[in-house]
Amino acid sequence: MSQDSKNISMKIEDDPLEAIFALNMGDFMTEHLISDELLNKIDNSVKDKVEGLKGQLRELISIYSLDKTLTLLGFDSEEEHIIYNAIAKTITQILNADNCEIYLTPEFIKSPVESGDLVKLGSSEADETQKTISVSNLEDPLVKSFIETKTHYIKTDSSAVLTIPLVNNWGSVGVIGVHCNTPKEISPELIRLLEITANLFVTSMRLQKLIEETEAAIENTDTSPSELRHLRAELTSSIGDLGDEQQQFVEALAEAVDSKSKAREHSRKVAELAKKISEYLELNEKTTDLIYYAGLLHNIGQINLSEEIFSSKEKPSQEIWNKLQNHPNVGVNLLMKINFLSEVIPYVHYHKERWDGQGVPEGLSGMSIPLGARIIAVTDAYQAMISERPYRKSLSNKEVLDIIKKEAGIKWDPVIVNALYEIKAKY
Repeated sequence: MSQDSKNISMKIEDDPLEAIFALNMGDFMTEHLISDELLNKIDNSVKDKVEGLKGQLRELISIYSLDKTLTLLGFDSEEEHIIYNAIAKTITQILNADNCEIYLTPEFIKSPVESGDLVKLGSSEADETQKTISVSNLEDPLVKSFIETKTHYIKTDSSAVLTIPLVNNWGSVGVIGVHCNTPKEISPELIRLLEITANLFVTSMRLQKLIEETEAAIENTDTSPSELRHLRAELTSSIGDLGDEQQQFVEALAEAVDSKSKAREHSRKVAELAKKISEYLELNEKTTDLIYYAGLLHNIGQINLSEEIFSSKEKPSQEIWNKLQNHPNVGVNLLMKINFLSEVIPYVHYHKERWDGQGVPEGLSGMSIPLGARIIAVTDAYQAMISERPYRKSLSNKEVLDIIKKEAGIKWDPVIVNALYEIKAKY
């Protein structure tokens, strides 16, 4: 080998590996193909690529980090027990249960823990004592659900226990246990809701870990482009999964509410009609989506009411009517604990207001009522009147439209009533 060739070879070995690998030539690279000018260009290109990828990852984190838009049931605190207690309390409230506990495997717990296979990290009760259970105790329903990665619902003469595994592609990472001190009947819709909540919870955990890995990779000057591209793909995939599961969660929550009120598909039909009106009014896509979700969730507060209220064939008493009228306030309290749904809260909270200012809860009038709430008010009224109830028969499409049209400018926004009429008059 000539002296010049040896010098070129030494220069290649002294350059960053990224510069060499960027050629994608492997063992076929020959020393006479590499010049100083080419190496500099490759090196600068790789550095630019790394910075570009890091910039994309920073943007993904800033938009989708768990302390911003993709939070779930109180995921806005760094103190683990506060986060998990909030989740457990919300689940207890939704299922009207007596207690809920959340257990995780030690590798998913940030704070120091005692030895044990499963560690209690959250409880709906005021109990911050650390409790562990061994996965060798197969008689424990929590352990059985964790090992088998299956939901178990056990009802006796005196109690009921529901256990939901927290599972993802890493395997089983924990379990949720719900306890009732009476032989409570938990509907299939509520069980499905809790299973979807568990999926959403685990995906949120996965995204949080990916964000932590990504932040470390961004700070590391030795991170290669391929590692950054891999993290970008993983983040994008997890964000997509979380978005899909959020929609499933909202739909399952609406279905659970409707199953209790015996008004099958009421919320879905309200949401779909609200979406049609939004599109007729040419609202933007984001606003239309938020109004659709508000339509699905406008009755969320009814999830805490007893089924007897809805199954009675008698006209509701004043006391029962007051409870039914108060459900938006209860619903808002729930939605405030489900942070990614925070933007629909005004539409749910004010959908019982009236155009003339005689509604509840604030007595807002006219254009001061949020647009989404005005749309939900009209579609909810239409769907309620056109549907049969245990204490009355349904009205025809024409009868409902005539009633709503007469009350335009009194109860309802005239523009939205006109949109409803244009959409429904042909039926």
